[in-house]
Amino acid sequence: MAIVHIVLFQFKPQVQQTAVQDVCRRMLALKDQCMHPTTNKPYLKTSVGGKDNSPEGIQHGITHGFVVEFESIEDRDYVTEDPVHQGFLKSIGDVVEKAQVIDFTPDVY
Repeated sequence: MAIVHIVLFQFKPQVQQTAVQDVCRRMLALKDQCMHPTTNKPYLKTSVGGKDNSPEGIQHGITHGFVVEFESIEDRDYVTEDPVHQGFLKSIGDVVEKAQVIDFTPDVY
């Protein structure tokens, strides 16, 4: 059963645009860099994201969003201990003001 993982970032005000772009590129690159420990193959099924362009004005400081899909709950759960993912998280602490994450299984209410 697929799991959809939504990640939202608010960057610190003083952060240069090049640093924001670097974080975004590296976030999207996780799809090809995170390897499953038993298959040694990428386990992030899909990954897309970019800069907010909503006209609604209710972003509350969030400027960038990403949607990642995992094949299973087990794959989603493994990402929390994946060394590549952990390294990414540690590297963004100086530039990300706030991160929000929500996961859901499609069509489960």
